[in-house]
Amino acid sequence: MKIFFILLIFIFSNIASAENLNFKKIVDLKDPWGSTFIDENNLLITEKGGLIKLVNISNKKTNLINHNLNFLEHGQGGLLDVIFNENFVYIAYTENRGDWKTSTSIAKAKFDNKELIFTNIFQANPPIDSGYHFGSRLAIKDNFLFASAGERGQGMIAQDPTKHPGSIIRINLDGSIPKDNPKFEGKSDWLPEIYQIGIRNPQGLTLSPFDRKIYMSNHGAKGGDWFGEAKKGENYGWKILGWGGTNYSGIPIGPKWKPGFTKALHYWVPSIATSAITIYKGEEFSEWNGHALVTSLKDKSLRKLIFDDLSNVKEDIIFKNEIGRIRDIQVHPNSGKIFFLAGDSLWLMEKN
Repeated sequence: MKIFFILLIFIFSNIASAENLNFKKIVDLKDPWGSTFIDENNLLITEKGGLIKLVNISNKKTNLINHNLNFLEHGQGGLLDVIFNENFVYIAYTENRGDWKTSTSIAKAKFDNKELIFTNIFQANPPIDSGYHFGSRLAIKDNFLFASAGERGQGMIAQDPTKHPGSIIRINLDGSIPKDNPKFEGKSDWLPEIYQIGIRNPQGLTLSPFDRKIYMSNHGAKGGDWFGEAKKGENYGWKILGWGGTNYSGIPIGPKWKPGFTKALHYWVPSIATSAITIYKGEEFSEWNGHALVTSLKDKSLRKLIFDDLSNVKEDIIFKNEIGRIRDIQVHPNSGKIFFLAGDSLWLMEKN
């Protein structure tokens, strides 16, 4: 009985904070995927089906922006992540390479609120006939663009550094190759754009404003989701490692971790279906500054990780089942209030 009450106290201490939150639906959308602030009033949003929208969060008006992307909505693919930087828009999308073959590609356009004329700056090769595991998150650090390229359901391709799927990509903002990428520092067999390999389906990627490191979340198989750091020239181990998960058939994949591979900072077994992440910095939830916020598709939750002590990472469940499956998270640049793409809507979360 004593153990039962301790368990109840633990559960409620982790979820009770949801009672102090207020959720507001801003606009309805259709299968939204990525978002980025253009300024304090406007969010640029992608819909997987092919639309790009500019949403004014103050008056809730939505403006449809034309574009020239050669995309294909196929399974989990379509228009995916988007990021705004110094009057340019960068977008990760499923590029139509012909005969149902597609790639996780990245294009760049000068921002315009009526039409975006994109030019490709990266293509993940080889193109693959698969509707699975595009990854497709973007982050910018200094003059470098980091991107996640999922392994497209091909498993061990993530261990092949001569192919892009299953890796973290690092390129300059103009699409050129940084001269200090792993290929030029002892990894001569790696493709020049590859920064790290051995990743399954990394749907979260963000730059910490505190330690200036790039962090990511990976969507595992049946279990084995994780949160970790992007580390130059290293290997997270997919599909040699299962990170605690199994194949959907129930057959084991491999050990959770073993020496020689990058170790994640936090794992989820069973899977919560991790999606977008951010390292919080703001006023609205100032007590969260420096903590990782991890969104979930499967259990429709927001998780908070305190990871300043890597030997004792602490997890809080902020809320569950409030707004649906959460695809993206953005922190308002001034107020620190939090915006989510969840279900088929844009949501605001603030304190009561």
